[in-house]
Amino acid sequence: MSDDIHNFAMALTAAGADARMSGATLPVMSSAGSGNQGLTAILPVVAVSEKLNCSSEKLARAIAISHLITYHIKTHLGRLSPVCGCGVAAGIGASCAITYLLGGAYDNITKAIKNMVANLTGIVCDGAKPSCALKLATSASAAVQSALLAVSGIEVSKHDGIIEDDVEKTIVNLATVGTLGMSVTDDVILNIMINKC
Repeated sequence: MSDDIHNFAMALTAAGADARMSGATLPVMSSAGSGNQGLTAILPVVAVSEKLNCSSEKLARAIAISHLITYHIKTHLGRLSPVCGCGVAAGIGASCAITYLLGGAYDNITKAIKNMVANLTGIVCDGAKPSCALKLATSASAAVQSALLAVSGIEVSKHDGIIEDDVEKTIVNLATVGTLGMSVTDDVILNIMINKC
């Protein structure tokens, strides 16, 4: 694979999650109460920043954006949700931060949010485990893709699925699917896990 921003963001994020979920004794900064959310909110942003040779101040601003957006999404999804907060909430935060690093403005950031919601809604959480690295890599990949589309002025249409013209309504729709729409998902997953041979 090439050593571009896309693959570097995926690899760095997956490596961090794999190390954490495998018990590595390394510090992790959490985001909205979760270490894996912290990895997803920070590592793709750091990866893109390194590839673009951004200043430490611009990186700090981007990470702040990522944490704030992650927290905002989590306030709608709730502290515990059937939706993977790492992949979805922190992934959206990372995409917004990457959009900023790529020179995007507020309008581009709203486009990145819509692109991410259209792409990642429905990723379920089935517990913290080493394979979370795969979900986080997927989220990092989508974050870069969505940001690149957004800075090019491309967004998913309001006529598609749960996407609205208003970005806040889009976030509310994501939360509705993730809470009300998946209200029995946790019970189903737990039942499958308990009854595995």
